[in-house]
Amino acid sequence: MPDPTAAPARVAVTEEAAQLLRRLTGDHGPLMFHQSGGCCDGSSPMCFPDGDFLLSDADVHLGDLDVGLERGVPVWMSRAQFAYWSHTHLTIDVVRGRGAGFSVEAPHGVRFLIRSRLFTDDEAALLES
Repeated sequence: MPDPTAAPARVAVTEEAAQLLRRLTGDHGPLMFHQSGGCCDGSSPMCFPDGDFLLSDADVHLGDLDVGLERGVPVWMSRAQFAYWSHTHLTIDVVRGRGAGFSVEAPHGVRFLIRSRLFTDDEAALLES
């Protein structure tokens, strides 16, 4: 049973996206996401082999996706983008269609995308504490 006083996760993943991430991990090794909200594919989450995208103090670690592997998939966002999205829960999903050429799923005819919802008042209060 989840702890009702624990802060909610900021990120989640659909089962379809988790299946793809397991397959991509087999091809590329450990993976990571970065959500910049800027160039290339707009606000699509970009998936890279872990470490291929250089992070800095300008990035915020939102959490790790549990995709059923030994290691979770870390999700990062630029601090500037986080200022706008800090009140939302993000779920990484996958849909058919070409995304950005830099993201590892692009050659498979699918692309990752973000589905979002506002945190409830109770969730927001837990995040602030």
